Amino acid sequence: MLGEFLSKRSNERFLEAYLDQFNFTGQRVDEALRDLLESFRLPGESPLIERIVTSFSEKYCAHSTPEGVADKDAVYVLTYAIIMLNTDQHNPNLKAQNRMSYHDFARNLRGVNGGKDFAPEYLQDIYASIKTNEIILPDEHDNKHAFDYAWKELLVKTSSERDLVLCNTNIFDADMFAATWRPIVATLSYVFLSASDDASFSRVVSGFGQCAQIAARYSLTEALDHIIFSLGTISSLASGAPPNTALNTEVQVGEERIMVSELAVKFGRDFKARLATVVLFRVVLGNEAVIRKGWDHIVRIWLNLFTNSLIPAYFSSNQSSLEMPPIPVQNPSQVIDRGARTNESGIFSAFTSYLSSYAADDPPEPSDEELESTLCTVDCVKACSLEGVFANILLMPPQALKSLVGSLLRQLPEENSPVVIVVKPEVPASGPTNVRRPATKGIVYDPTVVYVLELATVIALRDEEMISTLGKDVAEAIQSVIRDASNVHHIVLSRAIYYLFSLLKGSHHHSFLRAPVILHSISSLEQSVQEKSATYILKGLARCIAEPGALRNEMTNSPDFWSILKALSPTKEGAPIVFEIVESVAVGEFPAITADNYEATIALLNGYASVGSVGAAIEQAQDKVNKKGKPGKSGRVQENDTVARGAKAIGIIYRLTSRVEGLIEKSHLEQNEAWAVYWSPIFRALTKQCVNPCRQIRHQALSSLQRSLLSPSVTSTAHDEWTIIFTEVLFPLIVRLLKPEVYQTDPAGMSETRVQAATLLCKIFLHYLVALSEWEGMLDLWLHILDLMDRLMNSGQGDTLDEAVPESLKNILLVMSDGGFLVPRAQDPRARRLWSETWKRLDRFLPELLRDLFPDEQQPRTTPRPSPSIPQAPLKPLLEQQATAGSASISSSSSLLSNDELSNSAAPFTSAPAATAATGAVAAATKLQSSPPRPSSSSSSSPPPIIPPEPSTISATTTTTEVPQDEGVD
Repeated sequence: MLGEFLSKRSNERFLEAYLDQFNFTGQRVDEALRDLLESFRLPGESPLIERIVTSFSEKYCAHSTPEGVADKDAVYVLTYAIIMLNTDQHNPNLKAQNRMSYHDFARNLRGVNGGKDFAPEYLQDIYASIKTNEIILPDEHDNKHAFDYAWKELLVKTSSERDLVLCNTNIFDADMFAATWRPIVATLSYVFLSASDDASFSRVVSGFGQCAQIAARYSLTEALDHIIFSLGTISSLASGAPPNTALNTEVQVGEERIMVSELAVKFGRDFKARLATVVLFRVVLGNEAVIRKGWDHIVRIWLNLFTNSLIPAYFSSNQSSLEMPPIPVQNPSQVIDRGARTNESGIFSAFTSYLSSYAADDPPEPSDEELESTLCTVDCVKACSLEGVFANILLMPPQALKSLVGSLLRQLPEENSPVVIVVKPEVPASGPTNVRRPATKGIVYDPTVVYVLELATVIALRDEEMISTLGKDVAEAIQSVIRDASNVHHIVLSRAIYYLFSLLKGSHHHSFLRAPVILHSISSLEQSVQEKSATYILKGLARCIAEPGALRNEMTNSPDFWSILKALSPTKEGAPIVFEIVESVAVGEFPAITADNYEATIALLNGYASVGSVGAAIEQAQDKVNKKGKPGKSGRVQENDTVARGAKAIGIIYRLTSRVEGLIEKSHLEQNEAWAVYWSPIFRALTKQCVNPCRQIRHQALSSLQRSLLSPSVTSTAHDEWTIIFTEVLFPLIVRLLKPEVYQTDPAGMSETRVQAATLLCKIFLHYLVALSEWEGMLDLWLHILDLMDRLMNSGQGDTLDEAVPESLKNILLVMSDGGFLVPRAQDPRARRLWSETWKRLDRFLPELLRDLFPDEQQPRTTPRPSPSIPQAPLKPLLEQQATAGSASISSSSSLLSNDELSNSAAPFTSAPAATAATGAVAAATKLQSSPPRPSSSSSSSPPPIIPPEPSTISATTTTTEVPQDEGVD
C-alpha cells in the first residue's frame, strides 16, 4: 500500500519527504537500497518502479557522489541491476544452473558508469551481499528471516540513542510494560499450552501473576483484560454457548450430593484447563477494580459453573439483601442414591443397571471415572477462592462496578428471543430412592437470567451512589424481561418483578423509576401469569410499603395496586400475603387509609370474610359429631386459616368506622353525599356477612354491625342520610335471612341469627327513637318494622321467633308509651294515627299484645277523647338511659329492658297520671315476663363464643352465645 501510494506521480512530494528520512551516507548502493526496500514493497508496474528508482538515485547522490560511482544515472542503472539480481538469486522457481553468475552480472553493467565499467571489487561485493543475504520485503517479515529483520530494526532504533545508563528507579516500569506486555503474555500463553513439565508450569504461573501485579499496579486495564482473556480461553469455561445440561445426574452418597454433568466431567479431565482457571481467579483476586472488558469472560465462567450447580448464587448469607430464597437451578435428569444400594457387584450388576437405564430412557449412570473427574472439578472450584472475589466486588468503586454490571447485563437474551435451556420441573421429588427421575418435563427456564438480574440488583442497591450510577441500567434490563413476559419462565418473571420492586424501594426518588408505571405494567399482565408469580409480586409490594413515606402513599393510592391485590387474593399462596398487606394499610402501625383506597380496602376485606364461609362445613360436621355423642376436636373452626382471616377481616372493617368521621371532614363532597360514600361500604359489607354460612363470621358481623350502627357519628347529618340504616341495612338483612336458601346454608344456626337480627332491629329503633320522632317518615318506618316482625312470626321455620318477637315488641311498646309517643287518646293527629296504625298491624299477628299491655284501652275510636299532654322535656334523658341500659345485651326471648329499667324509665315523668300509667305498664310487663320461655330448638347447636374487637355480649334466647357489646366506636 505504501509503495503504491509513493510511486504515484501526484505524490512525488510525499516520496521525496519519505526518502529524506533515510541517511545513505557511507553506504554502498546495495546497502542503501536494502534499507529502503525493507520499509515498503515495490509496486508491480514498471513505470511506478522507475519513478521510485529515479528518486532514490537522486537522493543517493544528493550531497556528494560516492566513490566508485560516476553520477546518478549510474546509480539508476545499478539499482535496477541489483533488484533483478535479488530476484534471480532467490527465486525458488529457478534451478541453480540457470541463476545469474558474477560474470553475467558484471557483463550487464559494462559501460554504464559514466561510459566506464564499475570497479570489479565493487561489483563483487554487491553480488556476494545479495546472493548471501536476500533483500527482505515487508510481506516476508514473518518467515525465517524475521529475527534478523527485528534485530536490525532494533539496532537502527538504538543507533541514534545515547549510551545505556543503569539507575535504581521504577519510573519507567509502566512505560516499559505498556510497550512489551503483548509479546510477553502471548509467550506465556504459548508456553502454557505447549509445556508438559511442572517446572515450566510453575514459571508460567509465576509469570502471569507478576504481569497481573504490574498491570494492576499501574492501572493498565488493557493488559489485565488480555491476561484474563488468555487464561479464560485456556480454561474452556468462558464459552458463550450454553452448556448441555440434559444429562445432568445427581449422585448421593449419604448426605453428600454431587452433580455430574458434561461440563464437570470434561473440565475435570483437563489438567491445563483447571490450572488456568485457578491462575485466572488468583489474578482476579485483589485486582477487581482494574478489570474492565475482562468481566465478560469472568461472568461467562460464573454462569457456566452456576448452571451446572458448581457454585452457589452467593458465598455468604450477608451478600444478598433481597431476603429471597436461593435461585433454583437445573434439576437433574435423574438422582442416584448409591448409599441405598446393596453390596452386590460384578458384571451382572452392571449389566442390570445398564438395562434398567435403557428401559427407562435415562442417561447411563455415571461411571467411577466420571465421578472422579467431577470431584476434581469441585476441588478446582474450591481452590479458586470465589468467595473472596465476591466479597471484594461489593466494595469496589462505582465506576469499576459499572463495567461488571455492563458485562452482566450483556449476558441477558435479547427481548422476544426464547431462552435455550430446557429443564425438568423446578422442585424435585423428596425422599431419594435408588434411581428416580421426574415424571414430566417442565417448561423453558434459564437460571442464568435470574443469576444475572439478582447479582446486578444487589450491586445496584449497595448504596445511594450506586443507585444513581447503575440503577437506571439495571431497571431497564429488568423491565425488558417483564415486557417479554409471554416468552419468560414464571420463575424468571416472578423474581424479576421482585427485583424491580426492591430497586423501586431504594430509588423511588429518582426519575428513572415511577411506581404508577411499574404497578400498571404488572397489573396489565395476564391473570394466569400474575397467579404464577403471586408470591414474589406480593412480597415486592409488601417490601415497598413496609415503611411510611411518599412511596407507600403513592402506591396505596394507585388503582393498579388494588387491582393486583384483588387478582391475587383468591390464590392459595397469595391470600395470606394480600391479607397482611391490607391489614397493614387499614389498621397497621402506619395506616394509609385515604379517600382513594377506602372502598377498595373494604371490598377486599369483605371478600376475605366471604371466603371464610368454608367454615360452615366444619361447624356442621362438628354438630353431627356432637349430636351422636362422640367427642370431637374443639376449636377446629378457629384453627382454619381461611376462617380466621375472615373473622379478622370483620374486625378490621369495624375498626375502619373510627376513620369515617375524619374522611368525611376532609372530603370535598357535600356532607350528605360524603356520609353515604363512607358509611355505606361498611354497612354493605357487614350486612352481607350477617348471612355468611359460617357462624363464627356471621356472629362477628352481627356484633360489628350493631356497634357500627350505634356509633354517634352515624347521626351526624340530616335524617335523609342516616335513616337509610333501616331501609338499606337492617330491613334488607332481615328479608335476606327470611329466604329459604339462606336458611338452608346453616339450618342449625340460622334460627338464632334471625332472632339476633330481629332483636338488633328493635334495639336500633329504640336507640334512635328520639331522633326519629322528629322525622316525618317515622310512622312508615315503624309500620315497616311491624310488617317485618309479622313475617318473622309467620316464617314457619320452627325457630324461636314466636317467642322473641313478642318480647321485643312488648319492650318497644312500653318504652314508646312511657315516652309519650304511643298514647291511646292523643290530640295530635300524628300521634292518633300512630296509635291507630299500631293497633291495626298488631291485631293481625299479635292481637292480645296491646290488650295485655293496655287493658283499659279498646280499639281506637274514630273521634279521640281529650287527654292531658305528656311532658316531652324528660324524654331524651329517659331514652338515653334506656339505650345505655339496653346496650348490655340484645335479648331475643326476654324484654330489651328489665323491670327495674322500665321503672326507671317512668321516673322522669313527674305527672301523677303518667307515673301511674307507667307503673301499670311495668306491672303488666312483669306479669307477661313471669312465665318462663320455651327452650330453643337450636340451643344444642349454638356457636362457640366469639372473640370480638371489643368486649361485649349479645345474649340470644336460651343460648349462651356472646357477641360484642355496643360500646360505640373506639
